[in-house]
Amino acid sequence: MTNEKKKWLSRAPQEALSKKLGIVAWVLTAVVLALVGVMRKVSIPLPEGVSFTFLPPVHAVLNSLVAITLVVAIVAIKQGKVSLHRNAIFAAMALSIGFLLCYVAYHFTTPETLYGDLNGDRIVDEAEKAAAGGMRPVYLILLLTHIVLAGVSLPFILFTFISGWTNRFTAHRRLAKWVFPMWLYVAVTGPICYLMLKPYYQ
Repeated sequence: MTNEKKKWLSRAPQEALSKKLGIVAWVLTAVVLALVGVMRKVSIPLPEGVSFTFLPPVHAVLNSLVAITLVVAIVAIKQGKVSLHRNAIFAAMALSIGFLLCYVAYHFTTPETLYGDLNGDRIVDEAEKAAAGGMRPVYLILLLTHIVLAGVSLPFILFTFISGWTNRFTAHRRLAKWVFPMWLYVAVTGPICYLMLKPYYQ
């Protein structure tokens, strides 16, 4: 164990602050899930000449950067480089917030693109499904697992972050063991889904 890691582990846990931040985490989770739940049902018109159609590749880049920073974070902590680990996690959180803002803005203002929809009419008919072939179910499985794990992992990502921030390192390690792979899976499958859907963007 490095001296840097020993120094961090010697810090006293901040239990009271952790409980307060935990409440904030649940509130934020509820707000985010509510927004995601209604964003495809509500359409917000943009001023003439303004379009957010440029955002899907931005989403993919942000998710890719999240994946990279997560890998840096796990390698750093295994090497006892706590400061680098923390900085990488801060970067991953900031990039994830940026992604979330862009994602919600896009889906509140722009019609959804469907895999296999060659003519852009928002309907995937039998001929289009046949043209998409076996890759359509692969895409749908990736997308479904991506969305479900993103929703499930959100509060626990926040709790893992909070436990580290408040020096509750035992809880932090316990949570991180299963939260990290979920977060990484979501970050990696995001760009994959974008690349698979890219031919159908109008």
